[in-house]
Amino acid sequence: MKKVLIDINILIDMITGRADFHSATAVFDLCAKRKIKGFVCSHEITTLSYFLERFSFPPSRSARVITGILDTMTVLPATEGIFREALLSPIKDFEDAVIEVSAIKEQVECVVTRNIKDFQVGRIDCYTGAEFLSL
Repeated sequence: MKKVLIDINILIDMITGRADFHSATAVFDLCAKRKIKGFVCSHEITTLSYFLERFSFPPSRSARVITGILDTMTVLPATEGIFREALLSPIKDFEDAVIEVSAIKEQVECVVTRNIKDFQVGRIDCYTGAEFLSL
């Protein structure tokens, strides 16, 4: 089964209907149907909670959204070692570097993100939702 790390922007697209939410939803559905094994980094869950509050989601709805993600995806821990290694990553955006290092440590095959440009210098394959679906 293909192992895929899903970036937070894909989750936000799906939840809020922004940008390419059709592809984002289709990728998440592959995870939910267990056609692929989906991963998220632990820091993405807390950041998602912040964004849901910013988008004025009521706490009960936010809890349902986060529960759905936790029920569908595997959460990768953010450890001191991952943070230290991310500081040495060729990816300059620290949050994206943490995602890259986490994916490598878990032997994930690729990252699905809307933010391809920051991952171009990285060490792992990276696709938009639409690109991933076309594979």
